[in-house]
Amino acid sequence: MSTMQQVIFKLDKEEYGLDIMKVITIEKYQEVVKVPNTPEYITGIINLRGGVLPIYCLRKKFNLQEKEPDDNTKIIVTVTNGMKIGFIVDSVQEILNIDEANIEETPKIVTGINRKYIKSIAKIDNRMVIIVDIDLIISEEEQIELGKIIEE
Repeated sequence: MSTMQQVIFKLDKEEYGLDIMKVITIEKYQEVVKVPNTPEYITGIINLRGGVLPIYCLRKKFNLQEKEPDDNTKIIVTVTNGMKIGFIVDSVQEILNIDEANIEETPKIVTGINRKYIKSIAKIDNRMVIIVDIDLIISEEEQIELGKIIEE
């Protein structure tokens, strides 16, 4: 039986899983420099080890109420569609091996056109983890916008 290794993070009260192969590093939250005239879920940029990293707010993308960063807030640095991006999450819970037998296809009513990034649902004991496809979270339009931010 094969397994998937996922980085489990929280937004609000829900747990989400992200393929560990897409994750470069998990960083403590740091102050983000705002960039004018960007979509609302692009929070801004940070300096990460000498490089400019665009920061994306998953709470805004998932239509969740904003929350002030605290000691648990993390930035998950990923590579999506050839671009390095940081995603702000409430907390990172654990790295988890999930048996594929515990993963179910997401019901169509949950995915829909604006939530195509929801890949599947994992049931682990009494928990349900929403598995996301990081490459589908950011639309083509947002990728272009992020590319412009990095160039400036």
